[in-house]
Amino acid sequence: MSEALVTHANQTIEAGSKSFATAARLFDPATRRSAVMLYAWCRYCDDVVDGQTLGFADQPDAERQSPDGRQRLAELRDLTRRAYAGEPMTLPAFAAFQEVVQRHAIAERYPQQHLDGFAMDVQGERYETLHDTLRYCYGVAGVVGIMMARIMGVKEETTLDRACDLGLAFQLTNIARDIVEDAGMNRCYLPTEWLHEAGIPADKLVAPEYRPALAGLAARLVETAEPYYHSARGGLGALPLRSAWAIATAHGVYREIGIKVKARGPHAWEERISTSKADKLRLLTRGAWMTLSSRGETPAPRPASLWRRPL
Repeated sequence: MSEALVTHANQTIEAGSKSFATAARLFDPATRRSAVMLYAWCRYCDDVVDGQTLGFADQPDAERQSPDGRQRLAELRDLTRRAYAGEPMTLPAFAAFQEVVQRHAIAERYPQQHLDGFAMDVQGERYETLHDTLRYCYGVAGVVGIMMARIMGVKEETTLDRACDLGLAFQLTNIARDIVEDAGMNRCYLPTEWLHEAGIPADKLVAPEYRPALAGLAARLVETAEPYYHSARGGLGALPLRSAWAIATAHGVYREIGIKVKARGPHAWEERISTSKADKLRLLTRGAWMTLSSRGETPAPRPASLWRRPL
């Protein structure tokens, strides 16, 4: 059964996130096993809440936006509590999740905070300020960074802060890349304050006449992610060598996506932006250099201006 869980998790990550799948191959076998199984749980929960399969819609928009989302979320919360209580799990994603949280002593508040992030989608929450957007980013990505760091053996809160920062940077990048796609699901993670400043009506977010202004906001998101990417580099030295290489590579791959979004301007959403095989090879090499340069390096203190995670 255990090996079947790993196979299921590997298939999930290969289909659901080619960017993270590339980096995950660099982990040592034990770490990779836990990392992909945690990813499978996160992907499963996301899909259940949205009525999707591996991030792609399998139901009409109207059905996905129905109150059933609240019921599905409540069921996920209950299954999570039962997994922590040690009850047998029949769903592969939850059986894998249970194995991971028990092996690495991951506190229950973290997966529950992850589900809090999905709850913000279910509730149709709007984000007035950047602080509000970052609160969402924490739930859906920052806390995942923390759980992944625990899998890598991290216990120090300062290093967990850096792992959270990388998750925040990843999600800010994702938001910039997916603005138009998210709008198709009646979701907008851009701060309302930014939309007002740019003169973009919320109900005309993707209208062609506002595309140049929208590109400016996407660039602003990418720039907002930069200090979080920089802070995350300060945590590499605390990770085992192969884990540091995997995380440094993921750092480079996601950051590259943001760079491309910014460079393409109003054309950023004509096709989904990703990294090519040549890009990934280059970023694997750069990740190795980042990892080696982090050994024995004393990182600068985390800037006080960055968003603080809840403890």
